[in-house]
Parts: sequence; structure tokens; C-alpha cells
Amino acid sequence: MASPDDKDDGKAATAPKQAVIRRIQGTEESGQHRLLSKHIPAWVVSGAVHVMLIVTLITADYLMGSPKTVTQSDQELTVVPQVDEKPSDADLLNPEIGLDPQTPTAIEADKLADVNVQDAVQTPDNPGIAEATSDNKQDFMPAPGGIGSDQGVIGDAGNFLAGNGGGGFGNAVGNAFLGRGAATRSKMLASGGGNTISEAAVARGLVWLAKQQKAAGNWQYDGSSRTDTIAATGMSMLPFLAAGQTHKSVSKGNDYNYKANVEAGLKYLIANQLPNGHFKNSSGMYSHAIAAIALCELLGMTGDKNLVIPCQKAINYIVAAQGPNGSWGYMTGTNGDTSIVGWQIQALQSAKLCKELTVDKRSIEKSLKFLDTVANGSQKATYGYNSPGSNKVMTSVALLCRYYVGGWGPQNQGMAEGVKFLMKTQQPDKNNLDLYYYYYATQVLHFVEGEEWYKFWNPAMRDLLIDLQVPQGKNQAGSWDADTHLLGTSCGRLGATCMSLLTLEVYYRHLPLYKRDTAGLKELERAK
Repeated sequence: MASPDDKDDGKAATAPKQAVIRRIQGTEESGQHRLLSKHIPAWVVSGAVHVMLIVTLITADYLMGSPKTVTQSDQELTVVPQVDEKPSDADLLNPEIGLDPQTPTAIEADKLADVNVQDAVQTPDNPGIAEATSDNKQDFMPAPGGIGSDQGVIGDAGNFLAGNGGGGFGNAVGNAFLGRGAATRSKMLASGGGNTISEAAVARGLVWLAKQQKAAGNWQYDGSSRTDTIAATGMSMLPFLAAGQTHKSVSKGNDYNYKANVEAGLKYLIANQLPNGHFKNSSGMYSHAIAAIALCELLGMTGDKNLVIPCQKAINYIVAAQGPNGSWGYMTGTNGDTSIVGWQIQALQSAKLCKELTVDKRSIEKSLKFLDTVANGSQKATYGYNSPGSNKVMTSVALLCRYYVGGWGPQNQGMAEGVKFLMKTQQPDKNNLDLYYYYYATQVLHFVEGEEWYKFWNPAMRDLLIDLQVPQGKNQAGSWDADTHLLGTSCGRLGATCMSLLTLEVYYRHLPLYKRDTAGLKELERAK
């Protein structure tokens, strides 16, 4: 583009003369004057520019090579996760994952053992109640001596009796709890029908649960059972244990580490254990069993020998407290009901899974005889409270007991009919929320597998609990509202949250007692 001067011929003619005058004037300058007036300022400017350029390059190189600055989360946590630049292989405790329903289930893992028990077992090719045609009392017998010594521990002193591998899972510590390991947990989650959304719900629930812990290390119900801190503490520890968190946990990558919470709860339980194995601040056998489960699971997961005596004493107390008819009542030595029996059997089963502990098999046998007295029908498929009946809650409790200590696997006819009864009576329903029933029934359906689990129960149960969890940004976020049944009124929001978490952790909390094949995975694919 031409300048305005190009359009004026007169002015353009004088321009060369002005340029010549300037050059002539320059030649008349002295060398010293030219150095001071022109060269030195130019050198100064040039030097300054180069210095600025060098400083800029050094600064950029420093910034690019420095470690990344991690900004700590504003979220209020009782336990702050340790940050590591290398992510964990299985960050399943992240409360922010899985917000997309289409996200693939978990992440890959390859550490799941091909055989879940040490002893060879025989199972049909297609597990599930549709193929359950056997009327045998049990699918397989536990290994000889697997339940424990013939010599029992009688009396209320809770005398210590050393175990010799009474877990029924060989001598490898923690085999039954392998599903809680990071890699195996991922695979069990995916194969069982869980997903990253359900795991995110679990993670948010654990964050809320950790915040509820008291300074003494205990938890406290917000329902009518506020004084029973033993039950509240044991129940609150169980979801952390199911997620693989113990008092020996080591943080990996961005995993949330609840070691301090579990350790504080453990110390509270042991500090309140009496010489006879029972616990102070306990309302009776319900709370005793819940605390015993937590202790035994910690022993089974860690092999911590400091827990052997407290665990054995707690188990001995259960054995000594059994009523004359094989049940357990609220107090020692009294007859009770199917519901209380369910918690004692879970505690005894947890002890069976620890090679260091011994469980008196006579106590197991007596409990099974009691279940016979409250069973209904030729196949003993449904159960009552303390007499024969067909109560959905008691049936779910009794079937889980039969599975754990009675040898009833997926192929047992009584188990099959019982599952059909549960499916017909009540499937997951937000308008009839009974978290106690769902806790037991979910375990039974999960162990039986088949279409009932993969196609009907699991998707409904999983998604119902996810939907009912209090969302982020609201008061009590991460928890569940108490239901209107007995659990909700007595244990409140804390109990409802614990039961909901344990139900969502069913995929990996306990490995099945029966070897699985691919039939369940095929059913899962059909259900998707």
C-alpha cells in the first residue's frame, strides 16, 4: 500500500535530498561522538534483550521440569488419601468414579484363583436353581476336621483354645477373603454384576461412615440402640473390611486409606472385651456376634497373631452361650430365634475361615437341628421365627446359614425352593424397603447365581440402593435414610448405611464355597 507522500510529486522529489543530507551530516560526526550517541545505546538494548531471552528460557525450562503441584481436595474427609503420581492398579475406593451408566464394569484383573477352596469339590456344569434337582442334604461335605475339634469349650469363662486350621480352607491364611484384594475385587465385581457406579456409591458411603467415628474409636447408632456401641462399632467396621481395608492397610496410589479408622475401631473392641470373651457396652448376643465377625475377619485378612486370643475368646463365648434347643437368645444360655442364630452362624463361619481358630462342631450341629424345628415343608425351604413358618426374612437368614454350615449349595433342592419363595414373595422394591431382609437375601441369591441373580435380583437391588443413596451436595451425602422396619428404628441412618454398603459389596466380600464355572458369566451376558 502506497504512503500519502507518493501521491504528491513535489514532495516526493525532495525526499532523496533529505536522505543525502542526513548521510552527509553523519560523515561529519567524530568517531567518539558516534560511539557515544549510537553504538553504545544499541549495544545496551541488544544486551538487555538477550539477557531477557536467556532468563525466559531458563524460567520455562524450570517450570517444565518441576514436579506437578497437587492441590488438596476441599472435601472434608476423616482420612485424607495419600497422593502418588503413579495411579493404583485398582482404585475402587474412589467416590468420583463411575458416574456414567455405560462405563465398563471395574478394571481388568488377573489374580483370581481358579479354585476357591483347597479341597476338591464336585458341582454340576450349570449352577443355578433351575438345574437343582438333587434332594441331597448337602452338595459336599467340608474336609474332615474342617469345622473344628471334637472337644468343645463349655462354660462361661471363655477359656482360650488354640486352633489348628479349623477354617476348612486349608492352611493358607485369608483364602476365603481373597475377593477383597484389589485385583480380585475388580474381577469379582465385574463377573458378579457390579459396576463402577455401584463402587462409587460404596466409596461415598465409606467417606460418610468414616466421618461418623467418635474420638474413642467407636461408632454410635442414631436410633433407639444408641447405647450399644459394640454393635455399632462392629457393624461400621464391616464395610471397610469388605473393601479390603484393615489396620494393616498400605495406601497405593490414589486409594483412600482407612487404616486409622479400622485400627481405632479394633482397639475400641479389644479394650471393651471382658475376660470371658464378651464385650462391655453390648446389648447381648446380637451385638456380641457382630463384634466377633469384625474381629475374625480382621484376623483372616491379616493373619495378625495379636488377634488370635481375642477372636477365640469371642467365639468360645458364642459356643458357651448357645441355648438348649440349639438357638441363641438375647442373653447367654437362653433359647432364641432364627434371626439371632443368623448372626452367630456368621461369626462362627468367620472363625472357621481362620486357620488359627477352632470352632466346636457340636455347636454347628445343634444350630442346624434348631433350623430343622423352624423349617416348613418336606425340603425345609422356608422358615419361621421360632416355630415352623414361611417368613421371608427368616427364610433368607436360614438359607444363608444352611449355605455356610449346612452344606447347601446351589444344587440343593431346599435351597432352590427357598430362593423361588424369596423371588415370589418380595424382590427389591423401594416402596417396601427392608434393608435387613435385603442384606440376607442378596447374599443367598448371589451365592446361588443363575437367572434369578443376574437377570432379576442383582440389577434391581444394585440400582435401587444407588438411587436411594443421599447424593453429593446434600446433607448426609453418601448415607442412606433409615427404613421403617426394625433395623431402621433401632440402628437409624448408621445401620441403614452399613447394611446398604455390605449389600453393594456382596460381589467380593466372600468368595463362594462352591467352585464356579462359566454358566454364571453366560447368564450375565444374556442379562445385559
